[in-house]
Amino acid sequence: MPANGYNKLGRTPESRMNLVKKLLTELVEKERITTTFFKACFVQRYGDKLITLGKEGTREAWLKANDIVRTDRELHKVFTTLAMRYKDRKGGYIRLLRAGTRKGDNAHMAIIEFVDREGELRPARPAIMEIPRFSVMRWVKHQIDPSVELKTPPLLPPLVKEYLKQQQSLEKLN
Repeated sequence: MPANGYNKLGRTPESRMNLVKKLLTELVEKERITTTFFKACFVQRYGDKLITLGKEGTREAWLKANDIVRTDRELHKVFTTLAMRYKDRKGGYIRLLRAGTRKGDNAHMAIIEFVDREGELRPARPAIMEIPRFSVMRWVKHQIDPSVELKTPPLLPPLVKEYLKQQQSLEKLN
């Protein structure tokens, strides 16, 4: 990795942005593309921002996205199809999968695709959900005395569960 923190892909800034715009337009059109790993990293970063613009749906977002996506058909797809698909998701719209090396120059390849679509290579994780707070002490008290109100059981390690089962079996013997 270069000293400045990111890979410049051996291009000038204008050429690099043109490459990203071309790949993003192709990704929106086909919803899955294969490219080199470092190019895919750039596309993933800007693609998530593009989908966020589509979810905003404002005129300013449309103008910013129009600077990125090259065709009107793909721009319309970002603001309609993709925005509706990811309305409940807070991020992580694009998946990056390593795909081995390219024959010839041995470049690292990657498959980049949208998540939550038909024919995806790997099922997506669900959108981020709020985990309800719980009290481990309340759960332990409920195990000892069932009259204590229990809202949600906590996720306990197996050793703790085993210990509590042993305690319950000892109480039943006494």
